[in-house]
Amino acid sequence: MQFIKSIFIKLICVFVLVSSSFAYAEAGSHNITKSDVIEAQKAWGEGIVNIGLAYTKKQNYTNIANKLVDELYDYDEGEVLFKPTKASEKQFRRTKEEAVSYFVKGIEPEDHGFALQPWSSVRFDNSNIIIHGDTAIAMGNYFFTDATTKKETKVEYTFGYVLNKEGKLLINVHHSSFPYNPKN
Repeated sequence: MQFIKSIFIKLICVFVLVSSSFAYAEAGSHNITKSDVIEAQKAWGEGIVNIGLAYTKKQNYTNIANKLVDELYDYDEGEVLFKPTKASEKQFRRTKEEAVSYFVKGIEPEDHGFALQPWSSVRFDNSNIIIHGDTAIAMGNYFFTDATTKKETKVEYTFGYVLNKEGKLLINVHHSSFPYNPKN
């Protein structure tokens, strides 16, 4: 009986995998590559720098933040799990408006505008990138260089990515935190 149950479970798994593959093919999806993830990280870092640059030049930095969230996060097509670095009262940001608030101040009182620092560069150092068809997860450290002091701040991150219907890579998980400090 156990043998038949085992074969049955394996057949169901094969069926799910095969039907998922057909669904991906019908949707026109393709597999994500590591270079896709690295390009998405580069775009995210440049977006953060551009928000701070616009802020210092007294330009419309809020529009740039909205564009960054619209273009790089999956809020419009799905759900996003967003846990920003400097959030303690409202740790998780489930809406686009809450994400924008974190980057440039807004609806959450604790937000001071992380992207308004300003930063001169953002550098990703991936510990690893795991890819499963049209999803990917990257984890590592990213380093933010202060535009004024040139001091680099190390932050730990995990980003999840998914391909949307048009084949564009979007963030659906964003978790970042400062490294553990045993002195605290």
